[in-house]
This record gives sequence, C-alpha cells and structure tokens, in this order.
Amino acid sequence: MDVLFEQQWRHLLQVLETRFGGGMDLQDILYLVGVQELGQGFRPFKKQEKMDLMHVAICTVLVPQGFYAFMGRDEEGWPHFEERTPLPELAPKDQDAFIRRALVDYFGDNPGAVIAPQTA
Repeated sequence: MDVLFEQQWRHLLQVLETRFGGGMDLQDILYLVGVQELGQGFRPFKKQEKMDLMHVAICTVLVPQGFYAFMGRDEEGWPHFEERTPLPELAPKDQDAFIRRALVDYFGDNPGAVIAPQTA
C-alpha cells in the first residue's frame, strides 16, 4: 500500500466533502471534474450529458499520462479528446486506484483551488 498516496486521497476527499458535502465517491469527483472542465458552471444536466461529463473528466485526468490528447471544443463548448494510447486492462479495483491516482495528480497540492466557486 502506498501510504503517501492514501494520505493525498484522504486529503482530497476531505477538501471536496467540506466544500460540497459529505459522502463523495469516485463518481461524484469525476462529475465535478467534468463540470469544471466543461466550463459552463453548475446547472441541471440531462442523463446523457452526465455520462459525457464523466467521459470528459476521465479523459482530462489521463491527458498528462499520455492516454488522451485534448483536440478542442465543439460549437456547444464541449471538450473533445483523442485516444493516444490504449488504456491498460485492469481489474475493477485496480481501475479505481488508477483513476484515483490520476485525480490526485489533477488536483495537486491545493485541491480547493482547482474547482471554481459555484455561481448562482
């Protein structure tokens, strides 16, 4: 077990749960990243849009590792990515750890500064 990583993950959860409410899980954090990267603020999203936000988040956090490349935005402002390297085949538990590590890297040392404040 990577003790430093687990401390970083717990710190990230603590910061996000303090800001957005307790009980956040991996899917919740990916949703937040997707909303942030879309750049249109918090608003009601349709079911397909929520799935698209999760995809945007996963692509975004995996860009630094070379799995995806940002290609630009469409006419509605949605980011698009191109796969550069196939993702490794991992067991579900390992997939979660893989994404959690990418999220820790995405948020860095100051997770509270990454997600823009909500606007009414």
